[in-house]
Amino acid sequence: MALKFAIERSAADYSLLVKRIAYTLAARLPASVQIDDLVQAGMIGLLDALNNFDETQGAQFETYASQRIRGAMLDELREIDWVPRSVRKNARDIERAISALQQQLGKAPTEQQIAVYMELTLHEYQAMLTDARGHQLVYYEDFQNDDDAGPVELNLSDGRAGPFGVMQDEGMRQALILAIEELPEREKMVMAMYYQEELNLKEVGAVLDVSESRVCQIHSQAIMRLRAKLKDWIGQ
Repeated sequence: MALKFAIERSAADYSLLVKRIAYTLAARLPASVQIDDLVQAGMIGLLDALNNFDETQGAQFETYASQRIRGAMLDELREIDWVPRSVRKNARDIERAISALQQQLGKAPTEQQIAVYMELTLHEYQAMLTDARGHQLVYYEDFQNDDDAGPVELNLSDGRAGPFGVMQDEGMRQALILAIEELPEREKMVMAMYYQEELNLKEVGAVLDVSESRVCQIHSQAIMRLRAKLKDWIGQ
């Protein structure tokens, strides 16, 4: 009974850590992913950490628990396959359009040019960008031949072999740096504020004086431009 009480008390103490990790992951996922689902999965990871932590290994509990919590959330995401196939297909279509227009124009195409190429209105194209929130630079499915395989995005991966190894390749890193430098200025600013300065989408929107949804669109388009540029590396 005392051990059960101690575990329950510790779980309550670390619930804020679970929520913090959940909100960090959710910022990179489609709006359809529920925070409560991530928190619930994270609490299971926390309880697992409380039951299995070995302080003699020299690791701090919070570091160990964070890994278990994050891993449990990722397992939940893999099971529910949170990106609809239609969204992944639309994203790939946009990447192909960007690549084709880049070759034709010799420079980064504008949103309007991409929309025209895809025979969409600007509003329809921007809606596709909004739906693609959570689209990532590298997916495990990029390295598979099965089009029905569910993606596990690199940004949220647990460091297993596959895309992670490719991202560590120095040639890939240099190609990515160059591709980021060639992004349109506003997209480059969004990437810098989001990934380097660690601002959330709402904060980025405040800096740029645009809505949070518009920041999502800009971010999605930047990711697609990078994927189009790096297609030789990520097996598109």
